[in-house]
Amino acid sequence: MTIQEQIKKYITNQPEPKRSDMQALHHIILQVMPACKLWFLDGKNGENKTVSNPNIGYGLHTIKYADGKTREFYQIGISANKTGISIYILGITDKTYFAKTYGKKIGKASVTGYCIKFKTLKDINIEILEAVMRYGFEAQNKKR
Repeated sequence: MTIQEQIKKYITNQPEPKRSDMQALHHIILQVMPACKLWFLDGKNGENKTVSNPNIGYGLHTIKYADGKTREFYQIGISANKTGISIYILGITDKTYFAKTYGKKIGKASVTGYCIKFKTLKDINIEILEAVMRYGFEAQNKKR
């Protein structure tokens, strides 16, 4: 199964209204970063044990470890959870930036160092969410 097929299956298997919200987020992210690399993580480790919620990832972020090794991962990720949806913006060095800059403007959401959690997309200011995503992509791309 291709990554696009895995993403479609993951979104399709969500209950409404989460399914529509995830589909809308998928389109929004692809509009913000149309040529980005797509990822799908099923949430299972090498032993096929579930260790996290499945994630759809967008973009390319290189993680550098203290021992000099690197690993490629996504820049922005979305995941359905029990109470709603989480959006992950990875590679931001200032872990207080999102909460300080967008926390009060984004709507009814929990904003932490790299994660925005909300119940439904209608609770979120989409223009602010797009600005957060653009910042995440641009901040990471400036590091290269």
